[in-house]
Amino acid sequence: MINDTNQTTYQSSHIVNYYAQLSQLQPAEATILNLLKGQLSSMKMLDIGVGGGRTTKYFARLVKQYIGIDYSAEMIAACQQRFSNDSSILLEVGDARDLSRFNDNYFDFILFSFNGIDYISHTERLQVFQEISRVGKTRGYFLFSTHNLQGIEREFNWRKRLNINPISTYVNLVMFGFLRFFNSSLTYQQLQNSPYAIIRDESHNFRLKTYYIRPIEQIKQLQTVFSDIKVYSWKTGQEIMNQQDLDSNIDMWLYYLCLIK
Repeated sequence: MINDTNQTTYQSSHIVNYYAQLSQLQPAEATILNLLKGQLSSMKMLDIGVGGGRTTKYFARLVKQYIGIDYSAEMIAACQQRFSNDSSILLEVGDARDLSRFNDNYFDFILFSFNGIDYISHTERLQVFQEISRVGKTRGYFLFSTHNLQGIEREFNWRKRLNINPISTYVNLVMFGFLRFFNSSLTYQQLQNSPYAIIRDESHNFRLKTYYIRPIEQIKQLQTVFSDIKVYSWKTGQEIMNQQDLDSNIDMWLYYLCLIK
């Protein structure tokens, strides 16, 4: 199953150590932090998929209450060790698919960053959106990132791998071979016609099964329980303002900021 494979990966010691040493916000996260900075001191925040505490470092000291969860006990242990000197930071094992430990309408700000939502099934993804809508306050904020299908589909086209530099072409074609080997049932034409797909990409040596989705499809998923949906480039941190730019965007992932209905 997609969940078993991915969760086992995130329990591996060398993967945990990798996430535990990360310390920088991505540009889109920095944009949202600055956008909400004047409100954070009054907010109760839930940080989902907290990993080794990369975002904890920035948000925990600014919000009224901070709770970080991750479905990997090993990640939480590493995170607790990292912030052992701050008793105000609550870190615990938890699963975004089941937030029943939290009351309805409790959190002002919910963050699910670094594409954490992309490592569960399609059905469970929709379940997570429902759970976040339940525990978040009306007009509260939900920020998350997710892989962009438009960013990877061209990687399945071998012609896009050619380069005037023969060494670059060789490396590109080798990586293309690995991508095709680990995704033998997917074709370039299939991806072009798909709203979303599960792909084994090169992250952590092709160990993860990753959910990729087109921006227009992601917005459709969100519209049932969220409003005022804004999309940000993870690279620049800038909001993508018009549909044409969104339809042509090939960032490998994007950030979505929504208000809970």
